[in-house]
Amino acid sequence: MTTVKRTLDDLALVPWPEIKDCAGPASAIPSLLATVAGGDEPAATSALAQLRDRVCRYGFVVDQATAPTVPFLWELVQLPHLGCRARVLRLLTDIAHARQWETTAATYPKLLHYPEDYVGWERAAREAVHAGRDVLGALLADPGTASDPDLVRAATDLAATLSD
Repeated sequence: MTTVKRTLDDLALVPWPEIKDCAGPASAIPSLLATVAGGDEPAATSALAQLRDRVCRYGFVVDQATAPTVPFLWELVQLPHLGCRARVLRLLTDIAHARQWETTAATYPKLLHYPEDYVGWERAAREAVHAGRDVLGALLADPGTASDPDLVRAATDLAATLSD
């Protein structure tokens, strides 16, 4: 799968109502991403928690909408005004670690024949996280990042995850 670089201006290019997230149709994802990007800390924190529940429920279950969401998460990480960038990086780390469907399919191969491509969606989500890893170098080189130890730790943890 080739991951397309997206900006928040491209939200309308994804057919959100036609794909599903962990809660059902993914039509709420664009407004949640926009709220996070808005920068209002309480609203962004709430929207990010809802977004996490939709694209990486329980920290390890991804769905069809996860991979299309990841490029937008990478864009959010690059917004210096955003106070929850470390949490976005942790979400990306959880997505990169997601192997719930793949592990289940190893034990229960019939899962590979379901109409829903759970294993494929999970792999696509991990590939999308890997495709954005160049952002981490710029983020860690930014002097503003050094003043936020939580952001540095989250970026370093994600970099370690992606180098495995």
